[in-house]
Amino acid sequence: MLNILKTATIAALIGLSTLGAMPAQADSLYLGLGDRHNDSRFGLYLGDNDRAYRRDTYRDAYRSERRCSPERALCKAQRMGIRRARIADVSRRTIDVVGRQHGDRVRVTFARAPRCPVIG
Repeated sequence: MLNILKTATIAALIGLSTLGAMPAQADSLYLGLGDRHNDSRFGLYLGDNDRAYRRDTYRDAYRSERRCSPERALCKAQRMGIRRARIADVSRRTIDVVGRQHGDRVRVTFARAPRCPVIG
């Protein structure tokens, strides 16, 4: 058992040393052992800097702001005066919220467009 463990350790060290010896074009390939974006994970990372990462993150955040999310639809329904509002259905184009208003059951349908327009 000890020989198998020694062999596996030596193989892992040889594998890691060959990754470090590989030529990387413009430092686009590096081995990360944690402390990248304040996380403790390790692995092999591709990319020459964090600029593309930030740009993609901002783009995704902007796209998510433009569309109506279920949380935004729920918040808008509560601001409209619907009590005990909850999400009933979420589809690709609509979000249905149900609740109570003035003692009656109410169902409001929001579009997945910016600012969550009421369509039904």
